[in-house]
Amino acid sequence: MAQVIETPLGMHVVLDLYDCDPKILDDIEKIEEILTKAAEVANATIIDKRFHKFSPQGVSGVVVVSESHIAIHTWPEHGYAAVDVYTCGDHTMPLKASEYIIKELKCKKPSVVKLDRGLLFKE
Repeated sequence: MAQVIETPLGMHVVLDLYDCDPKILDDIEKIEEILTKAAEVANATIIDKRFHKFSPQGVSGVVVVSESHIAIHTWPEHGYAAVDVYTCGDHTMPLKASEYIIKELKCKKPSVVKLDRGLLFKE
């Protein structure tokens, strides 16, 4: 009979953020600043960052951390952002990073789903 190891390898927080500030969602510099600070709030180690501004609107970006990543895609015209905060290790705090992102995007209607990742099985 297989047993689940109690501590997952990582935590994946999936955010559907509705009713956010559209000006922030369309500002690539501000989005990069928010995700960079969120990685710091999570106590993660930043390796690289990549962001892209779409025309006429929207931003996609990722902060790659040694513990995994924080990614975003925005739809300013809908006041919506899709965000993934995924970290591994027991020293990171992805929920705190998620709370920070929600606050900084001025989100009024967040949906937060927390998933344990890497549930290993032992015989």
